[in-house]
Amino acid sequence: MNGLASRNVARRFGYAPTALVLAAACSTPLDTFSNASDAAERVSRLAWFMILVSGIIFVGVVLVMIVAIIRNRGRDAGSVQLDERGERWLLWGGTVMPVVVLASVSVWAVRVLRSESRGPTATTILVTGHQWWWQLDYSIGATDGGQRFRSANELHIPVGRPVRLLLTTADVIHSFWVPTLQGKMDLLPGDTNVLRIEARRPGTYGGACAEYCGLQHAHMAISVVADDSAAFAEWAARQTADAEAPVDSTARAGQRLFVTGACASCHTIRGTTARGEVGPDLTHVGGRRTIAAGTLTNSLGSLEGWIANPQALKPGAAMPVLATHSGPELRALAAYVASLK
Repeated sequence: MNGLASRNVARRFGYAPTALVLAAACSTPLDTFSNASDAAERVSRLAWFMILVSGIIFVGVVLVMIVAIIRNRGRDAGSVQLDERGERWLLWGGTVMPVVVLASVSVWAVRVLRSESRGPTATTILVTGHQWWWQLDYSIGATDGGQRFRSANELHIPVGRPVRLLLTTADVIHSFWVPTLQGKMDLLPGDTNVLRIEARRPGTYGGACAEYCGLQHAHMAISVVADDSAAFAEWAARQTADAEAPVDSTARAGQRLFVTGACASCHTIRGTTARGEVGPDLTHVGGRRTIAAGTLTNSLGSLEGWIANPQALKPGAAMPVLATHSGPELRALAAYVASLK
């Protein structure tokens, strides 16, 4: 949906319904059984094994139930007694079989966890969960130029190379889950968990917070973009650079409003005086596919609607309503933010 169409929908129907339209346009499906990594394939095999075993057990229980009903039709309730054969059924069906099944699943699960690849990684990313967005701090090793930079909500990784994720949270418990690449892992207050991901083919893979974390838990998505080595190096080089100065008068007006107004107290744009630490780093936000952690597609109209009234689109989000801006000022701010590529 382009910017003009987004603005027209927002003006006619209001910003809150627009959120549903745009969210549907930008959602990335979470496909548990489409594997883009060896780790995800191992998890999928375990899931299929559990589904198969569960199906067999279900069919077996239903058949036993049917046999019991047929055999005991017409008997008085008080005349049905547990004989030696019934005791054997209880022993095998109620004790031995559950132990065998649970032990098999446990052994397979432990093997899946222990088979995660070890060894050095060139890229480490500190992933910090916030209500309701993801902060990403990159540390790329000497082989990649030693870059360090911050981004949000859209995680880029190189294809065919393992990446080390350090998972923590700034508030409540969250859970990082990108099913096409890896199993989920929790982000715990006061602790840091380690997860390794590696994509074997380029693509964009959808992820989400898999632990209920409050009002906007459903709008805490994350995208993982797997690029080939050249594209990843080019992207990382752009991310380390400061924001480019705006080239047109509207964007320049938006920059002045941004750095002198409330925006600068919450957001950082490197290369300007905006150094806020409350919200996401916006230095290169114009190059991301979505805004507000996957809530809206990244377009001029979406940015204008988000800046005008974020609480109508994502109630409870930390970003306040900036009611003091006029229509031209909102357009200027949106134009400036969209230019940050």
